[in-house]
Amino acid sequence: MTTNAPTEITQTPWSTPPKEARVRIPGSKSLTNRALIVAALAEGKSRLTGALDCDDTRVMVESLQRLGINVSHDPATATIDVTGGLGRIPNKEVELFVANSGTSLRFLTAMVALGHGVYRLDGVPRMRQRPVSDLLTALNGLGADATCDDGNGCPPVTVKASGLDGGYAFVKGDISSQFLSALLMVLPYSRETTSIEVQGTLVSKPYVTMTLEVMEAFGVRIAHKNERRYSIDPDRYKGRPYAIEPDASAASYFFALAAITGGSVTVEGLGSASIQGDVAFVDLLEHMGCQVERGRDFTTVQGAPLRGIDVDMNAISDTVMTLGVVALFARGITRIRNVAHIRHKETDRLAALATELRKLGATVDEQPDGLVIIPPDTITPARIATYDDHRMAMSFALAGVMASGVTILDPGCVAKTYPGFWDDLAKLKG
Repeated sequence: MTTNAPTEITQTPWSTPPKEARVRIPGSKSLTNRALIVAALAEGKSRLTGALDCDDTRVMVESLQRLGINVSHDPATATIDVTGGLGRIPNKEVELFVANSGTSLRFLTAMVALGHGVYRLDGVPRMRQRPVSDLLTALNGLGADATCDDGNGCPPVTVKASGLDGGYAFVKGDISSQFLSALLMVLPYSRETTSIEVQGTLVSKPYVTMTLEVMEAFGVRIAHKNERRYSIDPDRYKGRPYAIEPDASAASYFFALAAITGGSVTVEGLGSASIQGDVAFVDLLEHMGCQVERGRDFTTVQGAPLRGIDVDMNAISDTVMTLGVVALFARGITRIRNVAHIRHKETDRLAALATELRKLGATVDEQPDGLVIIPPDTITPARIATYDDHRMAMSFALAGVMASGVTILDPGCVAKTYPGFWDDLAKLKG
């Protein structure tokens, strides 16, 4: 989090909804970190434009630099220049600290398996509770020697690397799609063709599609018959200029703002051409009663009286908390299903969301894979804990737009993915 951030923020409810407001969201964290891994492995130079500057991307940049990759980050111009290592890891004995960045931990664990040396990856206490053993099992089946130091299936992780042989591997898909994405990005540099089969239900499928799109943009196309079987031939990425889209998960807060206030908000640079699955959040708002205009490079939501919905959010699970807060202002019950895997995120997001919605007066039935939310007649003033989870802070900020006495604790945790969130929100007031 930002060191000079206030310890809490209590918003004054907005007297008028945003009218024809426009906002440009910073670059996608998911795209930035994928593009960084691919560019670091590529032949030649890459320039990432529109790249996000946040805690998670800084962790990735610093880790790549420690591994010996030439990476230059200019936050003022939102550009990152990378000179690829041609699939090699220059430094051989490296310790990496990834804070609470799940993408960094999982992607870098796979990447360092291509090296020749010993690599140790660790993070904050919460990261030491986040599972990674399914990825290690798959890597070990392909020739790696990767272990969880504490024997509990979570970081810290040590990889004794001598490259990847390739071959055949299984990877579980029910905890995180990042395990599969990590493997897909690095396996073009294995010694032999590799076949990967996904075991169980693959969660967050659009993120795997995003991974494949980034890989293809850098010159590597993966053959796959379906979402369960992938074949990866030895290949090489080619460095190139690459533009990062605005972050669709972060955009959900501004779409939700329009929905609950009855106002109009346009997110620029994010439209029907996006490769991010979370743009589908606006489909849910449309079902709840909003009007949505979708252009190729913009999306506008016009708010309206809202009704509750019953929805499977597995594919867009990073927006579960946004919808949970929107449900406070809808008529009738909202049910969110098939998102058990978000219990393994920055916090147990289902438990945290249920706890804080209840503080605001909602009746919430917490189920193993989701929530049933009955909105209150009036919002109860409350101090909202954020659990060091950026999405909790940004989602519950919306409640403070509509109701008095909503205080967000540790608001600086938004720096993980969106340091400028509070400023951008304030710009739309009135």
